[in-house]
Amino acid sequence: MSNNYQFMKLGDILVKENIITQADLDKALIEQKDTREKLGHVLIKQGSIGEDDLVKAFSLQLGQEHILEEDMFLANQEVVQLIPEDFAAENNVLALNKSGDTLVVAMEDPEDLAVLDALKDLTSLNIDVRVAGSSSIKSAIEKHYGKIKKSDEVESAISNISIVKGDEEDGDELDLGTEEVSAEDAPFVKLVNLILNEAIKEDSSDIHIEPGKENVSVRIRVDGVLLQIMTPPMSSLNGMVTRIKILSKLNIAEHRLPQDGRMKIKLKDRDIDVRVSILPTVHGEKVVLRLLGSGSKQLTLTNLGFPDEKLKIFRKWIRQPYGMIIISGPTGSGKSTTLYAALQEIYSEGINITTVEDPVEYQIPGINQVQMHDEIGLDFTSSLRSILRQDPDVLLIGEIRDKETADIAVKFSLTGHLVFSTVHANDAPSTIARLLDLGVPPFLLGSSLNLIMAQRLVRTIDAESKEEYKPEKQELDLVGFPEDKINSTKFYKGVPKSSNHNTGYKGRTAIHEIMEINSEVRNMIYKNADQDELFEQAKKNGMTTLREAGIGKVMTGETTISEVLRSTVQDN
Repeated sequence: MSNNYQFMKLGDILVKENIITQADLDKALIEQKDTREKLGHVLIKQGSIGEDDLVKAFSLQLGQEHILEEDMFLANQEVVQLIPEDFAAENNVLALNKSGDTLVVAMEDPEDLAVLDALKDLTSLNIDVRVAGSSSIKSAIEKHYGKIKKSDEVESAISNISIVKGDEEDGDELDLGTEEVSAEDAPFVKLVNLILNEAIKEDSSDIHIEPGKENVSVRIRVDGVLLQIMTPPMSSLNGMVTRIKILSKLNIAEHRLPQDGRMKIKLKDRDIDVRVSILPTVHGEKVVLRLLGSGSKQLTLTNLGFPDEKLKIFRKWIRQPYGMIIISGPTGSGKSTTLYAALQEIYSEGINITTVEDPVEYQIPGINQVQMHDEIGLDFTSSLRSILRQDPDVLLIGEIRDKETADIAVKFSLTGHLVFSTVHANDAPSTIARLLDLGVPPFLLGSSLNLIMAQRLVRTIDAESKEEYKPEKQELDLVGFPEDKINSTKFYKGVPKSSNHNTGYKGRTAIHEIMEINSEVRNMIYKNADQDELFEQAKKNGMTTLREAGIGKVMTGETTISEVLRSTVQDN
């Protein structure tokens, strides 16, 4: 690589390359005199350059090639492992590829002779250096070694967390920081603690511990998408599974049958109910831990992603004295969260609100919540019959999944009660078909329904790391983007960074399809109209479909076309 910059100062290179102006440089030099920081870091802090600009200038000064973060993510996994993880993390160095007896590595400072010598000794290869930014190398190391981030937050969290074994009613509280365990079990105890803490820190909804042929894959679901956080060896599986079984009061000797249990994690600011499911697979027992109430977000209708006009409609119907409000969608689409937010909004001392749930996901002050226990015969049907005698004004039924529950919900709503519930269905019109399929007579269903709302969750672009781009025509056609809105819309996508798990997204928002049951729709239900007819009538009445709602979030710059395509289906 020819080098005309070898004897120039870094600041002068940046000016000569038109990355900064002379005024930017002078300002940074003044600040550098006070802070004694490196000039590059001062310029980054001032916002004059990005880390990639600094890397480019540094590589010109040293006569070394540079490499960007996205290219490091493409490094060969087998080559990466030629450098032990602890050495890579400590010295911020990543192996990229190998050619003959030469190993190409990414380093922040290619003149660090001590690290270069150590690399030669470790690998017995010649070292060829590419210059890269410090945080970019760290992100790539995290991705490639797939290990949990043992941050100060995680380590300190262990002392603030305790677990209640099994059910809360007969559970023994267990402090993860001080519990005495045998030396043999200690590594597995720490491993499970770290997994739980990382999942809670990232506000994840579930943890998957999956045995493979050689390794165990540990993934957490963040914003609805699974992310791998570690790959411990298969030798650690039995220890981890046994530890989780002990905490959730399951049979540690049973490895052939599925088992379900629960435990509670107590934090300083909230309790998290953990549902444990263990399933035998060909490589060993797979564990899924579902964290209920792990989100730190406040439950209010205003922060659930409703556009103003839809929020107005929803608020109108949740304040009616009687009738049924149904929210539909697949598992994990935020149905329960929306219902809880609605209950919190209408709660007052003047009304009696009772819920029947399996499981109770959030505990809400002032609301009577009943937890199902099928093993002792306390199921939806028997609970609802008893609740009739408790004179509730508002009733929430966790899910309508059979004819008996559907019948009771309809009768409740027809006798002067407001009933909230959820149904697993693809969209608002198909929810009516699903309830009819469960055996609810059309004349009763038509009379009781007030509103059906289908809901999905889409990931939102990381607001701190977004950039404008021009989508391809094919992408716009695929989502059905309105042609008259293309020129007036600014399209954004997230920039993958370690702070957003290299996805470009952070957080989720809901999209809604609201179907009000007016006299036309009611008459169609009485006449047993099919799903397509109901859909057409709802559209005439002004219903926005899920796909259209998703496109609306693209127009406001909240999400991306690819995310809308992932979460919704094409309209009829």
